[in-house]
Amino acid sequence: MSIASLSREVWQFRDFIIASIKREFVSRYQGTQFGIFWPIAQPLALIVIYTLVFSEIMRPSLPGHPSRFAYSIYLTAGLITWTLFSDLLSRSVAVYVQNGALMKKVSIHPIAFPVIATASASIHFAIIGVLFLGFLIAIGHFTGLAILGILPVLAILILFALGLGVLLGTINVFYRDVEQSTGIILQFWFWLTPIVYPPESVPVAVRSMLSWNPLWPLVRAMQDIFLSHRFPDWPSLVYPLLVALGLVTVGRAAFNKLAHELVDEF
Repeated sequence: MSIASLSREVWQFRDFIIASIKREFVSRYQGTQFGIFWPIAQPLALIVIYTLVFSEIMRPSLPGHPSRFAYSIYLTAGLITWTLFSDLLSRSVAVYVQNGALMKKVSIHPIAFPVIATASASIHFAIIGVLFLGFLIAIGHFTGLAILGILPVLAILILFALGLGVLLGTINVFYRDVEQSTGIILQFWFWLTPIVYPPESVPVAVRSMLSWNPLWPLVRAMQDIFLSHRFPDWPSLVYPLLVALGLVTVGRAAFNKLAHELVDEF
């Protein structure tokens, strides 16, 4: 199935997709007293905690960054990037199994569900991102025009997570251990990505191994934007872009081959 055909399928079920995104967002906080306050409160609390702990109590330093908020910004920029990636990947891997009963009852193209997962994860990222920008403005550390560099970085990140997620999600329908394994792999992947620690703190040999991690250039690009107020090193994004395109190609091929068998497995 071509990309144009998939786009038509997605557009055909746009009302279902929009309604599902709204339902997912509302159901997460339904029954709570403060409702819409919680999507804001949770990421805001994390930003406050990181700021207090790392700028006022532990006061770690980053080479070349004398600001007392430098490590807090470095850490938060990496964490929000990682959160979007892991959230989207986890959702995509489980999306077909979780919606198997619905797929049997309603004639909906399976590709609609990864689209819903992408939109939902992106909304939560946008909430955290806006709060983080507000924090940067409050401390006088706004990124300026470099903020525009976020868009291509996020595009590659989403493409990467979605391509891998659709591939693993399709396999997960037939081998349910994939979802459980993904959670474990993500734990190792997190620590193999310089988010909590700067890359300069690890031995050169280890740093050369980390360079094979396609997520590292994307995290580093976000850290450069928020901390150093500079656009990403564009050549460094070629590697994760190629990996993302490769995963999308393989994921699409696997999906096209097995799409007609997905519903039969539930």
